[in-house]
Formats: sequence, structure tokens, C-alpha cells
Amino acid sequence: MADNNIPKPVLRLIDAVVLVIGIVIGAGIFRTPSVVAANTPGRFWFLSVWVMGGLISFIGALCYSELSSAFPSAGGDYHFLKTAFGKGFSFLFVWARIAVIQTGSIALLAYIAGDYMSQLLSLGEYSASFYAIWVVIALTLINVLGIQFGTGLQKLLTALQFAGILIIIAVGFFVEPHTSLAVPQEPAPSSSLFPTLSLALIFVLLTFGGWNEAAYISSELKSGSKNMVFVLVVSILIITLVYVLINMAFLNVLGLREMAVSDAVGVDMMRVTLGKKGVVLIGTLVSLSALTSLNTTIFTGARSSYALGRDFSLFAPLGRWNGKRSAPVNALLLQGGIAALLIIFGAFTRSGFEAMVEFTAPVFWFFFLCTGISLIVLRITMPDVPRPFKVPLYPVTPVLFILFCAYLLYSSLSHTGKGALSGVSLLIVGLLFYLIFKNNISAKERKGNDMDTPA
Repeated sequence: MADNNIPKPVLRLIDAVVLVIGIVIGAGIFRTPSVVAANTPGRFWFLSVWVMGGLISFIGALCYSELSSAFPSAGGDYHFLKTAFGKGFSFLFVWARIAVIQTGSIALLAYIAGDYMSQLLSLGEYSASFYAIWVVIALTLINVLGIQFGTGLQKLLTALQFAGILIIIAVGFFVEPHTSLAVPQEPAPSSSLFPTLSLALIFVLLTFGGWNEAAYISSELKSGSKNMVFVLVVSILIITLVYVLINMAFLNVLGLREMAVSDAVGVDMMRVTLGKKGVVLIGTLVSLSALTSLNTTIFTGARSSYALGRDFSLFAPLGRWNGKRSAPVNALLLQGGIAALLIIFGAFTRSGFEAMVEFTAPVFWFFFLCTGISLIVLRITMPDVPRPFKVPLYPVTPVLFILFCAYLLYSSLSHTGKGALSGVSLLIVGLLFYLIFKNNISAKERKGNDMDTPA
């Protein structure tokens, strides 16, 4: 049954800013710095790529601000892409979220939780993978049973996450290390700086990922969607400041070489400063942070699958809602199954975490690129739509964002491994599936439902 409820404007600006910051600053900041350190030649470049990540996100935020203010919708990116390119392209976007982007993000977050849980209690060679797969199974079942984390618990876990960040920053600046990590002999410097920095930037922007989710709340601001630019710009400035500070703290204590060989920089930092008590403290906080992010991702990801089932008759089983459990059970089970398979795939690679980034990055940047293009397309095809906020220096700003996305799409394909090919292959399968079954897929679309639900 189509849901014709219109989201009500209930969010204050400060609520929206806190929400965006909470979405972006997750467990990733406790894992990606080590990969970035391994792909940068010195402290200057290491910190520079984090600042560059903030700058690229800022430019993207200006583009999203125009789209969100002109086309406010709970459908977010889906709504922009559907309006600009049509329903066929929107099918491909949701297919990508189900098969690659969202499930890959679930596996990635599960690996972060697994890495930190392994620091507290190792289960052997595949410890992180064991923890990751059981965490996904457990949280999927919790959601299937309709047992959601209460808002109070979510707020508590988010507060603990920020407490962990503040502790790390304080320790990094004010506590002297009493020992050091054992690191291997420093490798010879790379003959080519640019490719390694490109790979580092992919991981940095992964850690900045999520600010575009603000598009889903654009229709719920009390002060109107025209203020999305304030929400996005302020959020990204705060996020960039926090990321630079926490990475400076890591550098002060561990140094670039020790960060590069760490699987859990927060734990290693606490180990050399506060000892075993610090390890238990930060390991517990980061694991809780990862679990919080993971539960939210599982919940929102299942809504993408549910929306696909509502809009396209061939996938109707995914669109069934269990009223007793208040959950899209079929969508949750499919999502959990795909994520579990991805974790198994990651277990046999050099690093499960990095494999998941490789898997999701090309597809993610392709659709980010298309969203940037949609701004220009909609300016041309729908010039009369009121735009409370217009991106400054048009068309330079959106073109710059498009070029950044195109370069990162190229980099994610050029500098990553088999995971990238797997993600792209699944996207091509989605395209072929749509072309072959096009008539059957959309023959019984439900009237009035345009998937304008948070995806």
C-alpha cells in the first residue's frame, strides 16, 4: 500500500547539524588513518589529504545544497537522479545500494568492529572476519525481530563515541608515550607520489562519507530547505576540524610508520600511552561506536530494498512489511546474506577492510558523479523550479565537483584490486537485468509510490 504521508518540518538547524555530524563521524576514523599513513610519504602529505577531503566535501555540499533546496524530498539522491535521468537509472541506483554500496558498507563497518574486538580477544588468524560475520548476523536478527535500539541507547552510544574521540585527542596532545610499537624496516619510498596519494584520498573521502545523507532530511527542516547550505557547510567544517585534530593526535604519539602498520590505531595509541587499561577503554568505545553505526546502516539499507519491492513488481517479496515485527523481514534477510558473503570474500584477501573499500568505491563515486551532473541537467531541463539556494560560481563549482568525482572514480578503478572489479561487475549485472526484464520489472508499479522514502 502506497504511503502518502508527507514528512513534517520538525528539525531545528542544530538538530540537523548534529544529525549529519553523527552520521559522518563514525568508526571509520579509528581505522582509515592507518591506510592513509601507509600511502603518504610524510606528515605534511598525510595531514594535507585530510584537509583536501574536507575541501572536496565542502564543494560537494554546495551542490547538494542547491539540489536539496530546489527538490526537497525524503528520497534524497534517488529523487535527484530519478528527476534528472528517469526511472530506469533510478532502478540501477537502488540495485547498486542493495548489491554493492549499502551491503559493502555493512561489511566494512563489521570489519572495523572485528578489528577492534580482536584487539581485546583474538580468535586466531581470521579473528576479525569471525567477529564481523557474527555481528552482522546478530544485528540482522535483532532488526528482523523488530527489536530496535531505542533512541536513548543510540544517543548514549553516540555520546560514548565522541567521548572516545575527545580522549584520543587529549591523550595525543598531553600524554607522552612510554613505549613504542615494533615496526618493520621502513620500505623504500615510492617512485611515484601521485598514485599513492590518490589511494589515500579515496580512504579519506570514505571517512567523510555520509554528509550527502542530509539530503534525506531536506523536507523536514523547520526553517525550510533553503537552509540546507548552513547545515551542510557547518557540519563539514566541524567534521574536518575533528578529523585533523584526531590525526594530529595519532601522529604525535605513534608517528607515520607506526600508524601505517596498525590495524587499530586507537588501541595502539592507548597501549603506548596508558597501557592495558587504555586499550580496554578505547577498544570498548570503538567497538560500541562500530556497532551503533552498523545497526543504523542495516536499518536504513533494508529500507532501500523494501522501497525497490514497492516500486518494481518483480521484486515484490522485498516490499513486504511484517506488521507484527514492524520490519521488512525479507529485505533484511537478503541484505544480511549479501553482507555475510562479502565478509567471507574479504576474509581471503590481504585485508577485509580494504577489500570492502575497493568493492564499494568505484560504484559509490560513479553515482556521486551522476548526482553532480544531475544539478546541471536540472538547471537546463527545469529552469523555472524555484531554487532558494543556488550554487555559487555556477557552472564552475559543479563542474569542479564532477571532475573530482570522475578522478576518484578513475583512481578507485586504477589503484584498487579484485574487489573493485567485483563491485563494477555487479553494477553491470543490474544494468543487464533491467534491460532484459524491463517490461516485467515495471509492469505493475504501484500508483502513487515513487520510493520517496529514506533509502
